[in-house]
Amino acid sequence: MDYKKAGVDISAGEEFVRLIKPEVRKTFTPGVITDIGAFGGFFQPDFSGYTRPVLVSSIDGVGTKLKIAIELERYDTVGSCLINHCVNDILVCGARPLFFLDYYACGRLTPSIAAAVVTGMVKACRENGCALIGGETAEMPGVYDVADFDLAGTVVGVVDHEKIVNGSAIEAGDVLLGLPSTGLHTNGYSLARKVLEGRMHERFEGLDGSAGEELLKVHRSYLKVIEPFFGSPELRGLAHITGGGLMGNTMRIVPEGLTLDVDWQAWPEPVIFDIIRREGEVPEEDMRRTFNLGIGLVLVVEKSAADGMMSRLKSNGENAYIIGSISKL
Repeated sequence: MDYKKAGVDISAGEEFVRLIKPEVRKTFTPGVITDIGAFGGFFQPDFSGYTRPVLVSSIDGVGTKLKIAIELERYDTVGSCLINHCVNDILVCGARPLFFLDYYACGRLTPSIAAAVVTGMVKACRENGCALIGGETAEMPGVYDVADFDLAGTVVGVVDHEKIVNGSAIEAGDVLLGLPSTGLHTNGYSLARKVLEGRMHERFEGLDGSAGEELLKVHRSYLKVIEPFFGSPELRGLAHITGGGLMGNTMRIVPEGLTLDVDWQAWPEPVIFDIIRREGEVPEEDMRRTFNLGIGLVLVVEKSAADGMMSRLKSNGENAYIIGSISKL
């Protein structure tokens, strides 16, 4: 008996690191001062442009979207989903990402599969100006099946204290602007998989590809869209629409005594949601609590500034919709 026979292949881990090193280095920003492989990731931030810098962090995973990646043997999108999800979680606080740490756990390490996942992470890190400075790869037979893996990570970003976006300025009459999602993003997959079990290769009417390909679309990042509005007083709140849906996530930033009036017909809903609704006979209340239904980010803006912000968004090529308003209870 040895470690490899017990299910852990150290050589595979070394091969994985060898494969990803040149890719990961492509994400390094000037603040990175160590290479991949150290016991800790070192990052020296430049806070010269900040008056009172505040670090903002978030941790998340990709969830059971991974099961679809495994079934379709396509691993290049889930890494991007992880990065973008975490970046969105801090950008709605007004923060820009600095660096990222990932955790990859599996039943048996296949270097080429793990490297494909990291390639997706590298792509998203570069798009978001975020450095991938380290991570952990855990081979755990007995905890995971041979083909299974899990993926999670932590992002750290920075925002000036005076520019924190937390919803505290939201008041009745403010307008809700919605930005479109690319599909399910990374939430609701346990329900979607149950409804479409055994049908991932099926091509439903209205989809560009198979159901599985649709479900593997990358969770988009909104950083480049929202960054120009950081510090704008008319932007009173931001909500990343993840598990819990539009209502559940937006209400997290709405002060007590206020509520949302949402016009659910104000935007075009991606076809995949109606397929899930119809094929699973899923109640509308459950659809709204489980999925983003086509709106991935909500901006709460001062009423008098709503039209101007809509124009700015659209002039930058971004579809945006007025989806409701804030009202008193």
